[in-house]
Amino acid sequence: MNTQTIDITNTVPMEKLMEELRLMVGDAEELLLSTANQTGEGAAAARARIQKSLHTVKGRLAAAETAVIERTRQAAKATDQYVHDNPWKAIGISVCAGVIVGMLVARR
Repeated sequence: MNTQTIDITNTVPMEKLMEELRLMVGDAEELLLSTANQTGEGAAAARARIQKSLHTVKGRLAAAETAVIERTRQAAKATDQYVHDNPWKAIGISVCAGVIVGMLVARR
């Protein structure tokens, strides 16, 4: 039996993504504070930092989305292969899951 373990938790370093989101929020707050009093050079610099942060975050999110889609495809292929290699085990697991769900629904 050939089994594969697919880890989707480490697709993108979440700490790095969260730090970039925090920076973007901080820049947005700074922009709000600076535009409340003035519309000059301080607001323009804050807007530029926000735009740069937003561009970075969008790129990271796109990369994370691509990685998750690829990992999902790999998981689907591995599952399909397992079901084709072990049809009776797959049927047994499905029956057990159906019985458990049926018992839970019947309790309500």
